[in-house]
Amino acid sequence: MNYNELIQLYFERSTAMQSYWNLYVIIVGGLLAVSSMRKQPAAVTTAIVSILFALFAYKNLDAMYDTTAQRFAVVSAIKQYDPATAPVAVSKQARDLIEPTLTPATYGSVKATHVTSDILTIAALWAMELRRRRLRKGEGVPQ
Repeated sequence: MNYNELIQLYFERSTAMQSYWNLYVIIVGGLLAVSSMRKQPAAVTTAIVSILFALFAYKNLDAMYDTTAQRFAVVSAIKQYDPATAPVAVSKQARDLIEPTLTPATYGSVKATHVTSDILTIAALWAMELRRRRLRKGEGVPQ
């Protein structure tokens, strides 16, 4: 692989990571929107949705782990690229401009953000369920 292909691969992996985050945000937003529109309490449904969301979140985080590892591998290959043995020369000036900007998020930070969001999403689902229950109990009370 030449330097240009390595740079392209890095940004392809960055785009893949962004796609996983976009999918995650769309799922969380849709899940919370649909849950907020429900009128009747349904603990079993909320439990099933919570479990399904947790499974999705686990697989999504697993894909992010793989992509993060790939991004770091590509950054390592970019930094180890030897222009002396390369078929296509890469200017030191270009490398000095590009390489400092290649700073992928660590898996630890990705995992912390993801797990925190997972917990908050499931908490929000259950908070809405509890609110529906409180409102339903209050319906029979004369005011």
